[in-house]
Amino acid sequence: MRDTGNDQRTRLSHSLIRQAFTDLLKQKPIQRITVKELCQKAGVNRSTFYAHYVDIYDLLAKLEEDMANDFQQALTPLFGTGMEEPSLLRVITGIYQCLKDNGDICTVTLGEYGDKAFAVRLLSMGWESCLAAYSNHLWGASPRQLEYFYAFVSNGHIGLLQKWLEEGMTTSVEEMAQMGKNIMLHGMDFLRGCSQPCAPQGTPQNSPQLS
Repeated sequence: MRDTGNDQRTRLSHSLIRQAFTDLLKQKPIQRITVKELCQKAGVNRSTFYAHYVDIYDLLAKLEEDMANDFQQALTPLFGTGMEEPSLLRVITGIYQCLKDNGDICTVTLGEYGDKAFAVRLLSMGWESCLAAYSNHLWGASPRQLEYFYAFVSNGHIGLLQKWLEEGMTTSVEEMAQMGKNIMLHGMDFLRGCSQPCAPQGTPQNSPQLS
């Protein structure tokens, strides 16, 4: 029989360690965080820490891997079964919802002492899936063009995420997703309240638009 009491203690320990770790990462780089300091802040024994992690870097790797797995699980159903085309707005909303659900990790990831490469990795998962899903609507773009477009979009959304975090994530997930989609598809027309993206030069007038 499964020991539910032990499972609850393990989850509590993980939660306390995660909270203490993210709090410390807001104050100093990971190189200056010790296991002793972390355990004191979390209120757990060092033996408890070492029962789950090799060291501080292993803790960071596992926290990021857990979030990456959550992110992938959140994205998978958004693309359906392949029988219907996914909604770009629904995909972006799913991305922002997952980021909000892991707001503590996002805060330190994009903070002064964070691992910004991890934020890029997360967004890579989302935008690569988006580009694959909409490959038939990219107006014959070359692989090089797609790489530049992806870089532009990913870094733009990192900027939006940083602004969102600075404001305490008070703006709703839905509003952030809509804003991200509009800026991504409409560019500066977003500032004029444009409701339809302008087709690139040479685009067939009957080409479907991303929704």
